[in-house]
Amino acid sequence: MQIAATTQMTNLETIKGAIAAKIDSASFTSWIAPLQFDVAGNELTLVAQNQFSADYINSVYSNVLNSVANQFGLNVQIVVRNTTARNVAPVANDNATQTFTPTPVADVAPVAFDSFITSDENLFVVSACKKLAAGSVPFSPLFIYGASGCGKSLLADCIHSAAQGRVLKMSGAQFVADFTRSLHDRTVFAFKDFCRNCDTFILDDVQCLSGKKATTDEFVQLVVDLRNAGKNVVLTANAAPNNLTGFDRRAQSLLASGLVADVAAPNAFVKSVMLKRAGVAADIVDTLGARIANDGHLIAGVATKIKTYADLMGTNVDLAIATRLLSDTLQATKTPMAMVKGMCEKLGVSYDAVCGAGRSRNLVLARQMMMVVLKGATGLSLSEIGNFVGGRDHATVLYAIKQIEKLQQSDLVLAAQIQQMINEYK
Repeated sequence: MQIAATTQMTNLETIKGAIAAKIDSASFTSWIAPLQFDVAGNELTLVAQNQFSADYINSVYSNVLNSVANQFGLNVQIVVRNTTARNVAPVANDNATQTFTPTPVADVAPVAFDSFITSDENLFVVSACKKLAAGSVPFSPLFIYGASGCGKSLLADCIHSAAQGRVLKMSGAQFVADFTRSLHDRTVFAFKDFCRNCDTFILDDVQCLSGKKATTDEFVQLVVDLRNAGKNVVLTANAAPNNLTGFDRRAQSLLASGLVADVAAPNAFVKSVMLKRAGVAADIVDTLGARIANDGHLIAGVATKIKTYADLMGTNVDLAIATRLLSDTLQATKTPMAMVKGMCEKLGVSYDAVCGAGRSRNLVLARQMMMVVLKGATGLSLSEIGNFVGGRDHATVLYAIKQIEKLQQSDLVLAAQIQQMINEYK
């Protein structure tokens, strides 16, 4: 009897090993390893912890399981654990007895795509969002990135409102908190079920997972499982996948495996429409827009301040009142010198170093980028541009521009960064 039991155990381990060899280790650990294996006659029975897990495994891994079972002359059936069975040991994360409750979030009113003011630079990303919201797409995950205030979260909200089926939207911070709590409460399998039981999954601010290895591993496996099941995945972040810090190469590669699209900061047209929609007088919109940074959050704050002042004071807000009211927000008139100093802060170099004779790689690249931005954002001649970056001559500026143009053809992140600065300083 003992020999027979030992032989059966060996056979089960052999079957598990054969399955593990056919799928990636993370998928095996998450879905196959927790199953209870049993062989009776020519039947291989896999006991899942809940109906969702059974359905998911059957839909995603049935081909692999049937293939391995055939090697051993067995048929496969997947059943759900009967928690009242006499010989079934209790499992800490058994979702039949434990459930997961997500962190409560305030209900948000539906957001239409019309609320996102589309510039020419953002036509592509908006079209991709609309396509995904309309149904299953081949480019999942859709990874949307851009600077703060460019409208990433607004697009995520638009997809949330327009997508069909069950849509689950979480912030990066909420995902970290809920996953950590599920580990503490020993309901991690219920958390897995909760995240996977959707048609479209949206995670806003992926960068919040940076440096949290266990959470990142769970998130990566979630994206893999959802994509394998034909579900849509939408992710937003403040940087492109290969520029995210605190993520290993595998995670960066997965995030970039679908469609990566950047969102450009609001340009003059977008700022004008936002201010007009908020009720700002048309005769001061352009003047104010030229002195407001290309940041959607800031523009919305300006519009709210003007509207609130008009409501409380019972008067129209003219340019003089707006200038005084927004003295802490409006930028000084943009000069080439101010542009160069602003770019020094963005690129992490000092103004003195840019104007000096330093030739380090990062410094030269920053200096050349500034020349290209000045050319694209102003009407300055090449000699005038050279004067603002340390007195460089016409030939030096021309060479720098040609070098950057070559780099932009192969480095799309650099190209997007330069275009964003040009839009900001125009």
